[in-house]
Amino acid sequence: MNTVKKVMMMATVAVAGLAFASTARAESAASAAAKADIGKTLGFVPQFFTRFPEAALPGAWEEMKTLQLNPNTALPGRTKELIGLGVAAQIPCRYCIVAHTDFAKLNGASEAEIGEAVAMAAITRHWSTYLNGIQTDETKFRAEIAKIVDNVKKASASKAPAAAPVNVVDGATALKEATQMLGGYVPEFIREFPSEARAGAWKTFRDVQLSPSTALSGKNKELVGLAVAAQVPCRFCVIAHTEFAKLNGATDAEIKEALGMASLTRELSTMLNGMQVDEAQFKRDVERVVKNVKAAAKKNPATAQR
Repeated sequence: MNTVKKVMMMATVAVAGLAFASTARAESAASAAAKADIGKTLGFVPQFFTRFPEAALPGAWEEMKTLQLNPNTALPGRTKELIGLGVAAQIPCRYCIVAHTDFAKLNGASEAEIGEAVAMAAITRHWSTYLNGIQTDETKFRAEIAKIVDNVKKASASKAPAAAPVNVVDGATALKEATQMLGGYVPEFIREFPSEARAGAWKTFRDVQLSPSTALSGKNKELVGLAVAAQVPCRFCVIAHTEFAKLNGATDAEIKEALGMASLTRELSTMLNGMQVDEAQFKRDVERVVKNVKAAAKKNPATAQR
């Protein structure tokens, strides 16, 4: 190698080294700033944040602060935490279950709402397993969901008298009631479900997801289902829960935030589990966050989440 080439190579290496050092300093400064903001926002820096790589902490914190902790989003704090809980419950992530349960309660969620959010996660995983296992045709499934949505809209606008109730005792009567409730049409995944187990599966679907009398609204149940479906992932369930969420009045902003909460929960779950964060310390930190938020809310109610 001639002298000119050697000099040029040495210069290139030196420039690269300076750029790397500059980037490292910027990352360190950004990480320090993030920790300072965490301390200011939460009253202290929870132990698990100190385990984050410096390069990952600023963005992760900013996303958490501007979505999950932000009181001015389309979805209220309680709904966001219930969505996070539904996702966490079926990953499963013990850390996230603890945090989202306590934060949901902090935002006013009742035990019934917490139970229903977890139940919706379970129902979504249940049908996701079956839909994927029978190799459902996506085009046909989309048409079936569109037909159900259209039937429900027509039924809600109709003044026809309610049909006589069906006593569901077996697979056949479950199909009869499903036909009645879904506007005269039952999708393939219900028709093809094992007859012996169809009554129980239908009753859970009916009494939780389809019931207008649950603690959670239809919109919030569908948003929990969508969040779970998106990160299973189950394309069929994403299609159905998106359409059913819209049918129940969900806006595009609410749908996107539900998906954002799902992705944030998966991201933090991955870090917490992968870094083997101390679980007992994590629980203490969550309790401390809750205590600090309650104290701050007493001083200034306007700072409380919704």
